Amino acid sequence: MATETVTLEGHIIDSLILAKVLDTILQRSGTFTINRMHVGATREDASSAAIAVHADSPQRLAAILHAIQPHGAVVEHAADCTVEPAPKDGVLPDSFYATSHLRTQIRLNHQWLDVDAIEMDVAIRVTMDPPAARTVPMAEVKAGDLIVTGRTGVRVFPLERPKERDAFAFMAADVSSERPHHAMIADVARRMWLIRDHRQKARTSGGDSGPGDKVLFVGGPAIIHAGGREALSWLIESGFIHVLFCGNALAAHDMEAGLFGTSLGYGLRAGCAMPHGHEHHLRTINRVRNAGSLTRAVESGLIRDGVIASCVRRNVDMVLAGSIRDDGPLPDVITDTRQAQTAMRAALPGVGLALLVATTLHAIATGNCLPAKVPTVCVDINPAVPTKLSDRGSFQSIGLVMDAASFLRQLAQALGWRE
Repeated sequence: MATETVTLEGHIIDSLILAKVLDTILQRSGTFTINRMHVGATREDASSAAIAVHADSPQRLAAILHAIQPHGAVVEHAADCTVEPAPKDGVLPDSFYATSHLRTQIRLNHQWLDVDAIEMDVAIRVTMDPPAARTVPMAEVKAGDLIVTGRTGVRVFPLERPKERDAFAFMAADVSSERPHHAMIADVARRMWLIRDHRQKARTSGGDSGPGDKVLFVGGPAIIHAGGREALSWLIESGFIHVLFCGNALAAHDMEAGLFGTSLGYGLRAGCAMPHGHEHHLRTINRVRNAGSLTRAVESGLIRDGVIASCVRRNVDMVLAGSIRDDGPLPDVITDTRQAQTAMRAALPGVGLALLVATTLHAIATGNCLPAKVPTVCVDINPAVPTKLSDRGSFQSIGLVMDAASFLRQLAQALGWRE
């Protein structure tokens, strides 16, 4: 029998981490012996365990250790991580360590270091003087960069249940169109209120708002088509949203609604297609391109209301990532996907809540860039979207199957909006 002892620390009982580790060992045809165990007496107290993992071969043992590492299992007698230089620009060593979106540390020079800017499916680049570790996307690697390889000297901290007893405390990714949404929306509204309140207090005292004090909104054009424009604009104007990710379409149809009263040519008040309405979004884009930027279009008075106007007035950080089929596009749209990724990553530090509404590709792209510690809500009329987001690894996300406008109106009403 091959044997290795691993340790677990933290809230491993109430977050069911210990149970997951033991179940994973058994599922992969291993056995275990709990050598020692300490159980915290209260919810605030940490617990710990040392578990001897047994397998019938070194290869099976290695597979088991690989499987339980994301749950926080660390080999008891840990060694420093191994590193190799990148062979060329944009290429990682073959055995590079692929990250998850959970908090991660590496052991370097006999000390554990946090990996900065953690996200899933990237590598870890280290510097020796001073010792530091940070994630790096494959395309941004430079020849000679020191990249963590293998799994030795790497430990992952599993996501624990938050102390607040709300929708996020259960970390359940179940998606159902028949589940009542009122309680979940109320929990989201409460978090948004607390974030805004904390930001306002920090501004009054002259200090920084601190980590986790930004709300990220990721939206698709169905928000405008379905009638959620006014509610979303109010949320932005009222200081509840601080970062916006979208594509060309949401911005174009939002401004089309302001200029022509239509969205993709459909009269929002008339309730019918307007004559020559299919031209309206193109004429909108053309006018904004002539203005030079979204900011100039608002400041000049061309665009007076709506989502983009509210973002400009409230200094909301906007990242517009383009796609292959964009009309125009608008002057602020980033058409290079690598540049768009970089801009999105730069806007994520400080995000404490993410709302992904009515957009499949932008929701999944953003979810893949977010650390697991960021509570995430995915709202779509199609249940496949929140399901797909969860399947891609964003298990911290809760899914609401409902149309975008209803969600935004209910959320805004919970925060004080009156239609």
